[in-house]
Amino acid sequence: MLTFSKRRKVNTPYIIPTPNTGNMKLAILSLLAGSAAAFAPSSMMKTSSTSLKAAEDLVGALPPVGFFDPLGFAEKADENTMKRYREAELTHGRVSMLAVIGFLVGEKVEGSSFLFDASIKGPAISHLGQVPEGFWAILLITIGAAEQFRAEKGWVDPSEVPVDQPGLLKSDYVPGDLGFD
Repeated sequence: MLTFSKRRKVNTPYIIPTPNTGNMKLAILSLLAGSAAAFAPSSMMKTSSTSLKAAEDLVGALPPVGFFDPLGFAEKADENTMKRYREAELTHGRVSMLAVIGFLVGEKVEGSSFLFDASIKGPAISHLGQVPEGFWAILLITIGAAEQFRAEKGWVDPSEVPVDQPGLLKSDYVPGDLGFD
C-alpha cells in the first residue's frame, strides 16, 4: 500500500508517492521466515521404516538438513529403489551443472574459440543450431561411452537380475561413486 507525502514546494504539480516501509519490512520478513522453514528439520519424519533408515544412510544426507524428502518419495521405496533414486538425482545434477558451465563458457568465448573455427556467433542459446553435424556424432559416442561405463560399474548384469527387480544396482555400489576422485 502506498502512502502519499505532503505537497512539497517543488516544480512538479503532483503528489510524489512514497512506499510504506513498515509493510515492506513485514513482507520481506515473512518471505524470509517462510523460506527458512523449508530447510528446517521435520519433527514429523518417521524413522522407524526400514526404507527411511536406508535413505538416511545414503551418501548426501548431510547436516544441518540431513535426509531431505519433502515429497515423500522414500516412504514406499525399498533400499534398492532409494539407491536408484539417489543415482538418478546425482546423474541429473551433474548433467545440469555441465550444461550451465557450457552455457556460461559459450557466452564468454563467443567468436574467440578455437572450436569450430570460431564460426559460432550470437547468444549461447542459439549456439546449438550452429554446431556442425560431425560434432553431434562425437558427442553421442562420448555420452554413450560414459553411460556404458556407469552401467557396468553400478548395475547388475541384466541376465542375472530377477524379473521382479529391474534396474538392480550392485550391493557394494555407492550411488554416484564412479571412482573419478
